[in-house]
Amino acid sequence: MSEEQKNTVEEAIETVLGEEAVEQEAVEGTLETGDEQSALIEELTKKLAAAEEEIKEQKDLVIRAQAFSQNEIRKAGIDAENRRKSVLKTFANALTPVVDHLELAIQHADKENETLKPMVDGVEMTLTELLKAISSIGIQQIDPMGETLNPEKHQAMSMQVVEGVPANQVVAVMQKGYELSGGQIIRPAMVVVSKEA
Repeated sequence: MSEEQKNTVEEAIETVLGEEAVEQEAVEGTLETGDEQSALIEELTKKLAAAEEEIKEQKDLVIRAQAFSQNEIRKAGIDAENRRKSVLKTFANALTPVVDHLELAIQHADKENETLKPMVDGVEMTLTELLKAISSIGIQQIDPMGETLNPEKHQAMSMQVVEGVPANQVVAVMQKGYELSGGQIIRPAMVVVSKEA
């Protein structure tokens, strides 16, 4: 074996074995016989195969860790969205009776009475601002007058025959409904629907 080949083999051995102790005589050149070289090559091949297997296992662990963290991030996002919707629903359930009462006050006010006109105007402005405020946070009012009955959004309280109106049309709204901007119903609208004669 030439001196250059010997040095190359020694460098390869040191690189593969790393911090393991290499016997002094192997470094100094006692790797003359073919049997010793074959044994060393076999040992290095086994260590290389073991190192490749360990790399494969580490890659698998990294992939699993990444998948786990992505799943956790996705779950946290879903949980946060569900909490947000729950808080909005609770908030809407607290405010919708206020809107109902303001609408009733306007509906039953004597609009011809000039003395009450400023008060009615004030209640109307309050109602308008309240509706804008709840709309800005994603709560929409459902006013289905004239629409076809939708059991997901409307609760039919009664039915009546109305001339010239097809069956299952909303002919009166007893109480408006509310929904979140994503379509989740907070409260269905209570309606009267038409029926065939």
